[in-house]
Formats: sequence, structure tokens, C-alpha cells
Amino acid sequence: MVGVAKLAFRMVLGGLFIGHGTQKLFGWFGGSGLDGTEKMMEHLGLHPTRRNAVLSGATEAGCGALLVAGAATPLAATGLVATMATAIRTVHGKNGPWNANRGWELNAIIIAALGMLVESGPGKLSLDAAVGRARGGTGLAIGVLAAGAAASTAVVELGRWVARRDAARVVADAADESTADEAVPSP
Repeated sequence: MVGVAKLAFRMVLGGLFIGHGTQKLFGWFGGSGLDGTEKMMEHLGLHPTRRNAVLSGATEAGCGALLVAGAATPLAATGLVATMATAIRTVHGKNGPWNANRGWELNAIIIAALGMLVESGPGKLSLDAAVGRARGGTGLAIGVLAAGAAASTAVVELGRWVARRDAARVVADAADESTADEAVPSP
């Protein structure tokens, strides 16, 4: 029965992530598509915005598909932990824990569930098991959680750095134009 329960869990969670990713990429299921996702990335300070919009949607859809299949389960879980940690850092963290206030409780539950799945393995009914690569364990779960958190930190901090750099360039360009305008004699 454990194999069936894990398959059902992977199908539900992975399927929802496929939907969430395709909302971002293609506007399916009532999503905003890449243009809307890019605007969200701009609002969150995750630059370059288009690349982060594509990577976010592709990570959610791709890792969701891997999770459904039970293929490369630790890698899939790492990608999804990273997106959930980024959602906490950029959107939900400031709202406290409760989902009713757009808080981070659901993201934390998903992260914990992914850690538990990696620790116990993807189950008998998985591609990982079929090819003899079904692994689990506490160390692997901790590694997945740490790698997901590190990836989130890298994305958020790089996005903030790029945003600051781009803002500084705009200011420098404006100053250069102002100086150039002053240097041109009036007729």
C-alpha cells in the first residue's frame, strides 16, 4: 500500500506544480503567462525578469513532471524546495505564517512534505525504483533541503544585485545625458 500512497502523493503534488508552472509559462489554467510572470518578477526584484520568469515556470512544470513519474526524485524535490523557499523569501514571509493572510504555511508544508518524500524514497511505483535508483535517507533529505535553500538564496540575491546594478546604470546614463546637454552650446 505504501507504493500506491506515494504514487498518489507524487501525482497530486507534482500535477499541481505542472499546472502552476504552465500558468506562469503559457497562461494555462487561468495563469498570467510569461508576460504576467515577468511583471511579477519585476515587482519582486528578481532580475533579469524574463529569465527568472522562464526559469520559475520551467522549474515548477519540469520538476512537477519528474515528481509525478518518480524520476530523479531528489533533483525534482530540490527544484521545488527552491521555488517554495523563494516564494517565502519574496512574497509570503512578511505576511506571517497563516495562509489566510497570504502567509508561508502552505509553502512550509510543501517543503516539509518534499523532505519527507526524499527521506523515505519515491516508492515502488516510480521510475527511480524501476531503474534501480530509488534512494532515500535522512542525509539525502537534508541535502535536498539545504540545496533548495541555497538555490533560492542565490536567485534572490543575484536578482537584487542585478536590480541595483541596472538602477545604477540608469542613474549614470541620466547623468551622462545631463552633462552632454550642458556641454552643447546654445545657438
